[in-house]
Amino acid sequence: MKLFMEKECAAIILAAGKSTRMGRPKFTLALPNGTTFLENIINQYSGFGCTEIVVVLNSEGIELNEKKPLNISTQIKIVLNPHPEYGRFYSIRTGIKHIINNFTFIHNIDNPYAKIEVLNQMYNAKNEADLIKPVNNGKGGHPVLISKKICDHILQEKKNNINFKDVLNKFLTHEVVVQDNMIHLNINTYDEYLELYKR
Repeated sequence: MKLFMEKECAAIILAAGKSTRMGRPKFTLALPNGTTFLENIINQYSGFGCTEIVVVLNSEGIELNEKKPLNISTQIKIVLNPHPEYGRFYSIRTGIKHIINNFTFIHNIDNPYAKIEVLNQMYNAKNEADLIKPVNNGKGGHPVLISKKICDHILQEKKNNINFKDVLNKFLTHEVVVQDNMIHLNINTYDEYLELYKR
C-alpha cells in the first residue's frame, strides 16, 4: 500500500557534473541523517508522489554506482550523459528523453533538499504557466517545474551547450512564493558542504 498520492509529474535530477572543487561526486556526499545527497533527493520526490524519477550521471558516476550501489529503488532510471562538458542543458535534454509525463521538476544535485510543501505548492500551480518557479524573499530558487511544451522545445533544440536560463526566458513564468529559504541552497565547495553539515 502506497503512503502517498501519485502525481502526474516527473523529476529529473542532474548529477553529471565533474565536481572538481568538491573532490568527489556530489551525489555521494552524506547528510547528517546518513543518506547521500542523491538518496535524499530521490526519497523526497518519491514521498511527494512523482511517478517518474530520472537521474543523469556521467560515466564516472555510473561506474561508481555500479561498484557501490546507492540505496535507491530499482524503479529509478539512471541514465548516462556521455558529454558532461556540454553542461546542464545537455543533461536536461538527456533526462527528458526518458520521461513521458506532461510536467517535470528539474533538480540540481547541488541542493539535497526538496521539501514536499514546496513541491506541492509548485505542482498545484502547474497550469498557471509553462515554467513554475519558487520564490523566497524576492529571490528565485530551485527546483523549477516545466511543462511538456518546454520539454518538447528542448528536445527539438539542435545546439548542445546553450544556457538553460535562455531557453526558459522564452516561456511564460509563474512565481510561487514559498516559506523555505533552502530553495537558494547551492553546495559547490567543500567549505559550503561542511557548513551545511554543521546546520
